[in-house]
Amino acid sequence: MRTALLLGSAGALLAGCASMPDSGDLRGVEVSQRPDSQVRVFAMPPRGNDGPDEVVQGFLEALTSDDPQFEIARKYLTKDASKKWHPERSTTVLADGPNAEAISDHSSYGAENGRQFALKGHRLAVVDAQHAYQPAEGNYSESVHLSHEISGGHREWRIDRLPTGIVLGASDFQRIYQPVDTYYYAAPAGSGSSEAGAASSTGTQGALVADPIYVRQRVDPVTQTLRALLAGPTKWLDPVVQTGFPAGTRLKAGVTGLEPDDQNTLKVPLNAKADRVGRARCEQMAAQVVFTLQDLTSTGGAQVTLLRSDGSTLCELSADGAEAVAPRHSSGGAAYQYFLDADHRLMRMTAAGGDPRPVPGPFGSGAKELGKVAVSHDEDRAAGVSPDGRQLYVTDLDAQSSLGDPVLHSRADAKDERLTAPSWDGHGDLWIADRDPDRPHLLVLDHGTGDPVEVSTPRLDPGRIEAVRVAADGARIALLVDKDGKEHLYVGRIEREDDAGESTVRIAGLRPGAPQMEQVTAMSWAGGSRLVVVGRESGGVQQVRYVQCDGSAPASGVLPGLTGVAEIAAADDEQLPLVALSDDGIVRMPQGAPWQTVGKSGVDGTSPVYPG
Repeated sequence: MRTALLLGSAGALLAGCASMPDSGDLRGVEVSQRPDSQVRVFAMPPRGNDGPDEVVQGFLEALTSDDPQFEIARKYLTKDASKKWHPERSTTVLADGPNAEAISDHSSYGAENGRQFALKGHRLAVVDAQHAYQPAEGNYSESVHLSHEISGGHREWRIDRLPTGIVLGASDFQRIYQPVDTYYYAAPAGSGSSEAGAASSTGTQGALVADPIYVRQRVDPVTQTLRALLAGPTKWLDPVVQTGFPAGTRLKAGVTGLEPDDQNTLKVPLNAKADRVGRARCEQMAAQVVFTLQDLTSTGGAQVTLLRSDGSTLCELSADGAEAVAPRHSSGGAAYQYFLDADHRLMRMTAAGGDPRPVPGPFGSGAKELGKVAVSHDEDRAAGVSPDGRQLYVTDLDAQSSLGDPVLHSRADAKDERLTAPSWDGHGDLWIADRDPDRPHLLVLDHGTGDPVEVSTPRLDPGRIEAVRVAADGARIALLVDKDGKEHLYVGRIEREDDAGESTVRIAGLRPGAPQMEQVTAMSWAGGSRLVVVGRESGGVQQVRYVQCDGSAPASGVLPGLTGVAEIAAADDEQLPLVALSDDGIVRMPQGAPWQTVGKSGVDGTSPVYPG
């Protein structure tokens, strides 16, 4: 192990030990050690007398360093192999660091003095050239071949054949990479897939949709992220979003090291493709940049200035201006948290706490008992399912409103085979699943009162939808699907088409949302690209944690434990408390605080929800 360390904060070291040692040897860094934000890893080049196993190990260690262009890693390769190696094309994430095993003393490629090693491990995921994380669990097995190369008049072992991309252990991946949300606009129904970089010619746009990617956090992350944003949405999200940037827009050639200046303004030089953009469209483009950069802590709240290819100002936009141009969510922050009390009435309480009170209208008066509930994003309407799961009602949250007839019936015989809890998207449409074994289907009701439209879903056999949560942007949906007695989380795209006045809706691209969990029992959207889930890993106990909608699970996502969590809710505003139903009743967890009971002595109730 020949990897040097630079500790970014002496204070962090002093806080962790009683005294600072003044003697002793340097110690090597093990591959795939636990992540530490204070540690920077620098690779060491090969020595002239390294054997084949030392060269392979040195190369694998160099992949875990913060070397921007992997220049040290390339020193372990032959000149020809270095030209053909493209580390930016993919990153394979293994449960542990890759295990290198010598295959034979002689090369299978014919060189008498060749050596070959197998790289093996348990693969968890792959990050592609678009920086998109894709769960891909299975066995990993690739080969590395070495031969002698003359360097400085000496024969030295170098790698001449290797896999494309890089391979890392999971803990190294979490230390080196950070998740960032890039933002695009929800495409109108029927617009079809947008090409990367394609823009809306109308100058209008839908809600902003978060597209999570991973970038190397110590290698110019701002420039990396902006390049990814300009290159366009990931393949998975592309069919349902569009960008404000004209096709072919990129950073001006030679741009690196972008950071806000002393006035917290980030200047972004663009190529000539954007030179003739009008002000309104330019502000749409700048809004994408502002929201994207808020995920990078060093640039949060920065004003953005987009520059033409000649250096002149195209437009400027502040964080407040970006909210006016393109609200990140289709509605403002939630005014209330909601739940059903012991009398099956809909109650609400402010985010700051206080005593719960019944909502105005029939759902709060007790005119109709409820078993499950959802409140629209504008908090003007609510949808409720009867305690037996058979009927769906929709009403205004207004003291003058009355309860009409149910808008949907389930014909299933058993209660647990009828309607799921409903969910509102940011467009004001209502989603719900009927679990009737004779005809299970997912439905959407236009503004909650229109005729139910059956949603086409990928084959889930032998699975059955048990819970539905739609993202505020209306472009993505999370589903809990029961398979063989265990519930699993899936995330899909919502694709809408309008053909001759007839609307069709389908779920596409369904993928695992929490592949690391053996079972998920409750979930809720918790921001642009994040969900909070309750579940168990294989052989583990119940835990509450955050996961990304791409299936990744940052190490910092595990939340304080809570006993017997049956339901959980989070707001689009990540600053608002989590709310859950547990063995202690309805509880809340404000940011930076432990779980707390609602009210002085707690309350009995079910179905805690935020708008959505």
